[in-house]
Amino acid sequence: MRSIAILAACVAVAVASVPLVAGAQITNTTQNDAQTMWEKVKGSWSQTKGAVKEQWGELTDDDLLAIEGRRDQLVGKIQTRYGISREAAEAQVGAWEKSRLKDM
Repeated sequence: MRSIAILAACVAVAVASVPLVAGAQITNTTQNDAQTMWEKVKGSWSQTKGAVKEQWGELTDDDLLAIEGRRDQLVGKIQTRYGISREAAEAQVGAWEKSRLKDM
């Protein structure tokens, strides 16, 4: 009888953890998509600069040259030019990424 109770507890834990694992897979997939997108951005930076400039008009041509398709550089330049927190700049870039991923 005790072994049945232990087995039932193990099954309950396993079933409860399935959504956590699925959520981790979705997060990893989203991260992989973002990484793939940024590889494409780097490869076609001359074309992508226009979309970045359209989204963040206060970035200068020198800023765009310095960014060279690197996400962390883009976040830093947005933070500096717009005088916002790193978290706010990350959120803006994240939203832009999501809209770009839909287009790809």
